[in-house]
Amino acid sequence: MGGILFMKKKVLNLILTLLFLLFLFPVIYTAVNSFSKGFLGLEIQQYGLEGYYEVFLSCPDYLIKFWNSLLLSAVIVTGHVILSCLAGYGLSRFPIPGKNIYFYLLIIIMMMPYQVTLVSNFIVIDKLHLLDSYLAIILPAIFSPFGVFLMRQSFDACPKEHVEAAMLDGGDPFPILIKIMLPECKASIVTLVLLCFIDSWNMVEQPLIFIRNAYRYPLSVFLAQIEESNRAVLCVCGILASLPTLLLFFYSEDDLMDGIGFCRV
Repeated sequence: MGGILFMKKKVLNLILTLLFLLFLFPVIYTAVNSFSKGFLGLEIQQYGLEGYYEVFLSCPDYLIKFWNSLLLSAVIVTGHVILSCLAGYGLSRFPIPGKNIYFYLLIIIMMMPYQVTLVSNFIVIDKLHLLDSYLAIILPAIFSPFGVFLMRQSFDACPKEHVEAAMLDGGDPFPILIKIMLPECKASIVTLVLLCFIDSWNMVEQPLIFIRNAYRYPLSVFLAQIEESNRAVLCVCGILASLPTLLLFFYSEDDLMDGIGFCRV
């Protein structure tokens, strides 16, 4: 019996290693070729920084689109986290009539792909005269059922004794949320921040639908539409576009693992 379990672990480790290498190879290939001088491959004879020089000095649109993506992602993440915390706190700690119905509706909406509501969102945005503005992207993005679901589950798991003690001391709901609940749910908030940032950083369809002025496009749309004969420049663009997500992941890795494991995301 022990030998069978040992073999299963070996096979599982082998499969996971192969999958890891499969996902790692494109990253290595892109990183290596970002320093090449036109030749694509893993055995590069000439290395250089020409690709990086060309992106920063000869391609000002890239930096503009990079800034557009940072701005959009920062606003979306901030708004999404604030609204999710407030809504999740209300569903978790307040005796709202029919709050279980609202919670089940959130789960149903989470099962629907966003393309289902794309037409209705476009009609609403058009009626509000918000087309060709960042609000057309920000408003639908910050109202997401997943964030409310995640924070509601996190608040439910917090020890009730801390909240009850604060209420006995005369604490109001909002200070209790800020000083007690949010620190207790730090791992879940970090998880929500990272997942929301990845989603907003990589969005392509929404800007193409709601934004008409190409100057306002985020970096993801720029990369999808880029036409460049120098493949090294393309690799540089891909590497630079991946840096914010990688830095955010490595900075919050411990809290992220705790949040994903605790909330069963």
